[in-house]
Amino acid sequence: MEAKITAESGKTAIGKDGSVAGFDSLHHLLQSSLPAHLFQEASRLLIGLNCGKTLDSVALPEPAKSLSVNHDFDLQAFSFRADKESLREPRSVRVGLIQNSISLPTTEPFLYQKQGIFEKLTPIIEAAGASGVNILCLQEAWTMPFAFCTREKKWCEFAEPIDGESTKFLQEFARRYNMVIVSPILERDVNHGETLWNTAVIIGNHGNIIGKHRKNHIPRVGDFNESTYYMEGNTGHPVFETAYGKIAVNICYGRHHPLNWLAFGLNGAEIVFNPSATVGELSEPMWPIEARNAAIANSYFVCSINRVGTEHFPNPFTSGDGKPQHADFGHFYGSSYISAPDSSCTPSLSRHRDGLLISDVDLNLCRQLKDKWGFRMTARYEIYEDLLARYVKPDFEPQVIADPLMHKKTV
Repeated sequence: MEAKITAESGKTAIGKDGSVAGFDSLHHLLQSSLPAHLFQEASRLLIGLNCGKTLDSVALPEPAKSLSVNHDFDLQAFSFRADKESLREPRSVRVGLIQNSISLPTTEPFLYQKQGIFEKLTPIIEAAGASGVNILCLQEAWTMPFAFCTREKKWCEFAEPIDGESTKFLQEFARRYNMVIVSPILERDVNHGETLWNTAVIIGNHGNIIGKHRKNHIPRVGDFNESTYYMEGNTGHPVFETAYGKIAVNICYGRHHPLNWLAFGLNGAEIVFNPSATVGELSEPMWPIEARNAAIANSYFVCSINRVGTEHFPNPFTSGDGKPQHADFGHFYGSSYISAPDSSCTPSLSRHRDGLLISDVDLNLCRQLKDKWGFRMTARYEIYEDLLARYVKPDFEPQVIADPLMHKKTV
């Protein structure tokens, strides 16, 4: 289905399947619609240049491409270069991002679906493994429907401990493919009264559990009020040193908080994964901007993952923005992509299909951009520290200097 833009409405009719005028993404729409030389210029303005050149595509092995065709998921691969150095060899790491749709059963029980999700994701994970991916990240709460705004407690049944069945499922792939895997789940903390958390489990390339990070910021906007299920995390801003580099996880809503991004950078992250679940009406204009800004400001790579599709729930629910009750949150628009510290980024995955995005990233680029721009050197952390120390106190007063003649009447 193609979209039509009318002068009267100024609105685009997105296809019922979530496509952009029948195309997987804006990038593909422009590529199909513009002459080659115009598309090249539009692409330069939209996704930037990596070390002054267009981003290279990567040829993937036939088994991976066959899995993509046979199981109908979008498969794209790119490579970020860095400048050649005299003292350091390139530090190339291959990362992979998986976005997937989840279809809800119309009747209970719901839990049989977890096994179905495992089966559905297996060929996509195998495609990542066959392509030599070193670090793989799945979307937020990948084992379940994104039910955290329905306020129905039955969805808590999907929660599991850190070493639960989803971790065991992924540990086998980590061992088989020598791959680090970031697995965002609904965690049940059995040692602390079975408290629930929105958590990312970091699985090492030997199948071991390196650690976990719990979501720092919880949304309270529109449909998305997740505090019925879990509250703000208590793990700080950990950076996990893996066989392939130092990685961190900024879960979903944390991408709207610049200091959250900053903290992972101060702790030495080279790649920050942002597993998310967000819908078009709420946040799509922000999506291509925030992670890219964070990569620039903090001189690291950012990998942004969003789920895809519309999840219809059995019982309608109400929203925080006054809308009538409804049975879905809207369309999760996928569009997963990777940003580099030099402001370049990949084209995004499909807006309406499952997908696997693969990219080679040269971690040397992180230090090269720190040297070039000097953001760490020129930052004034002592000034920020003073402001924040005063701001958190009850008697804080903003530093505002008013014009003494502001209310004087002119002649």
